[in-house]
Amino acid sequence: MAMRRLLAAFCLCSAAFASRGITAEDYLTFHFVSDAHISPDGRHVAYVLTFIDAKKNRRNSAIWMVDTGKGSEPRRLTAEGFNSNSPRWSMDGSRLAFQSTRATDSQDKDAEPAKAQIFILRMDGGEAHAVSHLKNGVSAFQWSPDGRRFVAVSRIGPSDAVPRDTRKSDVRHYAHLYYKFNDTGWYDDKRSHLWVIDAAGGEDKQITSGEEWNDTDPQWSPDGSRIAFVSDRTGHEYDGGHDKDVWVIDADGGPLTKISDHAFEDESPRWSPDGSQILFTGQTVRRQFPKLYVAGSHGGGPSHLICEDLDLIPSGLRWAPGRNEIRFEAGSRGTYEIFRGDLATNRVSQITNGERSSHGFDINEKAGLMTYLVNDFEHPDELYISQLDGSGERQLTHANARLWAEFDLAKVERFPFTSTDKWAIEGFLVKPLGWQAGKKYPLILNVHGGPAGQYGVDWYHEFQVYAAKGYAVFFCNPRGSTGYGQKFERGILNNWGGMDYQDIMAGLDAVLRANPWIDSDRLGVTGGSYGGFMTNWIVGHTNRFKAAVTLRSLSNFISDEGTRDGAYGHEDDFKGLVFDDFEQYWDASPLKYARQVKTPTLILHSDNDFRVPLEQGEQWFRALKHYGVTTELVIFPRENHNLTRTGEPKHLVESLNWQLYWFDRFLNGDAGARPPDAL
Repeated sequence: MAMRRLLAAFCLCSAAFASRGITAEDYLTFHFVSDAHISPDGRHVAYVLTFIDAKKNRRNSAIWMVDTGKGSEPRRLTAEGFNSNSPRWSMDGSRLAFQSTRATDSQDKDAEPAKAQIFILRMDGGEAHAVSHLKNGVSAFQWSPDGRRFVAVSRIGPSDAVPRDTRKSDVRHYAHLYYKFNDTGWYDDKRSHLWVIDAAGGEDKQITSGEEWNDTDPQWSPDGSRIAFVSDRTGHEYDGGHDKDVWVIDADGGPLTKISDHAFEDESPRWSPDGSQILFTGQTVRRQFPKLYVAGSHGGGPSHLICEDLDLIPSGLRWAPGRNEIRFEAGSRGTYEIFRGDLATNRVSQITNGERSSHGFDINEKAGLMTYLVNDFEHPDELYISQLDGSGERQLTHANARLWAEFDLAKVERFPFTSTDKWAIEGFLVKPLGWQAGKKYPLILNVHGGPAGQYGVDWYHEFQVYAAKGYAVFFCNPRGSTGYGQKFERGILNNWGGMDYQDIMAGLDAVLRANPWIDSDRLGVTGGSYGGFMTNWIVGHTNRFKAAVTLRSLSNFISDEGTRDGAYGHEDDFKGLVFDDFEQYWDASPLKYARQVKTPTLILHSDNDFRVPLEQGEQWFRALKHYGVTTELVIFPRENHNLTRTGEPKHLVESLNWQLYWFDRFLNGDAGARPPDAL
């Protein structure tokens, strides 16, 4: 009873002090839960916990474990001072393997920096030890069913045989259409291939090779004799090829057996429990939503489409529980959920539900348990557990509970509306913190990236920061978004800046009519990537916004096509290459309409953005300056297209503060607003 009174007093005290909104800087104190896996006996869950070292401006990750029973406290398993991730249990649960980047005893002190290797931690005690020693490290791995071996993905190329200080030249030399990628940077001559590694002694054997393709996503057969994987073996992967296939190879190496049978991407192989079949996703035409197929694991026969009516994008495939059920996750109408597919009835049903995002699931069929990560508009990811049917759900981690006790959090409301051509569109409205009837508030319109993506009711730090600063926030899923079926997603084919723009503006008009407390004279607009394109497009077609912040934005389709990482990647959107219809690409470019812009515009871009190159932001900046628009350009060093998600922590925070500076200056009329870099 005394403990209950103490907890009640703590809750009341916490509630009394939950009086401040979230700031941009609070990001540096968040803890992030990810990549959870249940032990074979169902008693424990290992997961990754990531936190930020603000002084060193970097993220640190470690493996933690929590019991599945009630009332247990999580505990750290891996040593401090090293990043550790990808926890994977051996089949008997006696060992936990993980990836870590740390120097090993055998590493030459003068060698290149340590690469991620596989480490093993015995659960009965002792220190973790390295089991792999591959020159270029390990990017992914999986235990064999008997726990004696690993299959691992690593990279290798001709330059590995030549010491760096003896190479004749340091130029980059390319003969293929694709030679760079946003996250990866400039390509080298290394390709991803498969190794089988002895779990006891670390002896390794490379079982796939080739200089024109990459081999990825290896999966052991249930009996441990074969390995399925994904590869584009046409030789055209670096010249615009789109023909990945599922292959099977003997675990000791040898000839390949082709399993899939489609002309486009076949991926995510998963073995049936008896090893006779392989489940995978496949596409029969470009830009099609992936469909679910099953094929015999020995090849030679056609694949069979299952769950024919599925109109979502499945990922995270699992074949379990039982021989007639599969599971996957997919975005659906502003949420992310876990689904089951019944192979006997060919039907799909939803397991998780609610105004939230459920993802990253794992299954222990023997224990009858499923774990998954859950976030919603007011909480980042936490780890949950339930029965296999989703019942009996409990939360296992509370990684941010102490910090969250300080916050007053904004809520989100669904706001469905009808576009100008009667299509049903879904929007979402966030009221500013401390909202009071009778007062007028500015509003920020935010457009998501993609366009093949979706906004919804999950966690968005920046929206909470906007609301804490007194801004209402409106966002929606215009046609082109995922989560509403393939017809909806392809609704902007040959029509960028057309009906998607109509959808967004119709939603804005509808939310203004329904909420007279929003000040229509103080509207701001922002977005990144496609959202940046749409921000540029919007201010080129209406002057109703008083401020715009455009992030990593496309302004000129003509130059973008020849400089981005995905060369000529918009032919599916414009029904042909830029050379086939130059005018169409120019008509869809915001730069064409720069002379019409009057809205003060802040341009945020990264200098290593290979997806939407820096020149796109520069062109927009110079055009707006030429036409007398109040505009500023901010370039983030060392960052790529993913700045606002995975960039250096301090840059991520500063990016958000630049947005606040601009909106404070032009929506709130604060002439004294100071930029984040002010001395």
